[in-house]
This record gives sequence, C-alpha cells and structure tokens, in this order.
Amino acid sequence: METENKCKKLTVQLIKFAFVGGTSFVIDFVITMLLSSLFRKFGASTETAATIASIFGFVISLIYNYFMSMHFVFERREDLNRKVEFLIFTVLSLIGLGLNAAIMYFGVVLFRMGFPEYEANNPGIVTAGVKMVATGVVMIYNFISRKLTLEKKNEA
Repeated sequence: METENKCKKLTVQLIKFAFVGGTSFVIDFVITMLLSSLFRKFGASTETAATIASIFGFVISLIYNYFMSMHFVFERREDLNRKVEFLIFTVLSLIGLGLNAAIMYFGVVLFRMGFPEYEANNPGIVTAGVKMVATGVVMIYNFISRKLTLEKKNEA
C-alpha cells in the first residue's frame, strides 16, 4: 500500500513538473520571439537579436519555473535558505542549458556525419529532431537533480 501511494505521489509530481516545464517553455519561446522581432526592428542582426532575446527568455522563464516548481512541484527543505535554494536551482538550470547546447551541437554534427545530404537539405527537420531528444534528456536531468537537491527528504 505504501509503495502504491509513493507511485501515485510521484506520478502527480511528474505531471505537475511537466506542466510547469511546458508553461516555462511557452514563456521562454514567446519572450524570445517578441524581443528578437523588436531588436531586429531597431537594427540588430538576426543572430544578435535571437541571442540577446533568448537570454531574456531563459532568465524570465527560469524565475517563473523556480517559483512554480518550489510552490507546486517540490516539497521545500526547511533547512535551506531561499537564496541558497534559488542559487542551487539556477546552477542546476545552467547545467541543463549546457547539456542542451552540447546535445544540440553534437547531435547535429553526428547526424551530418551519417546523413550529410539529408542534413544539408533539411536543416530544420534535423534541428527539430535533435531538439526533441535534447529536451527529453534535459527534462529528466532537471527533475532528478532538483528532486535530489532541493526537495525535502521524507522520513520513512
């Protein structure tokens, strides 16, 4: 019975995590798209506008994700100062960002090595496919790393 309750609790937690992550993605995406368009209107190149806008999108969605995760997804540790908690959350998120970037880069390079003509003719499809893999890996990393470091340990 206790194992069944733990499974139900973990399932609910994963659903909440997915919801918070999904809404964080939407916030990041919308802010990135809006600001990159605005920056281009003021004369920035596409790559400069996209890069700067993506930093704003990431930071704003990170702050949203922190508050929502620590309020709805994870049970807070009482022995952890909120500033330290946010710092740990941010460091874990930056590691996830680095992991995402590495998977994107090496995934596209590996795909290009195996299927150079397909990659050359379909860069958007290759990018989207690699991004799905990277998102899945980073989602698992984010959940496990936050659960292990930020969540209150339940006494058995």
